[in-house]
Amino acid sequence: MALVELGRFNRNEAHILIGRLESDGIPAVALDGEASIGDGSYLFIAVRVMVDDDDLAAAQRIVADAA
Repeated sequence: MALVELGRFNRNEAHILIGRLESDGIPAVALDGEASIGDGSYLFIAVRVMVDDDDLAAAQRIVADAA
């Protein structure tokens, strides 16, 4: 099991996407979500959504279908 980056999204989109992925049985985590929170620019920092490499293709289909 290795984490791979699905994509980079704004903070809100990332957490919505994680909920969508998890509802389909694909575990996902957000990285960098707390970056620069102290100086107030955290909404401008892209959040990386990470999934297991075995789930990447399925997660990419979910993202593509949502676009």
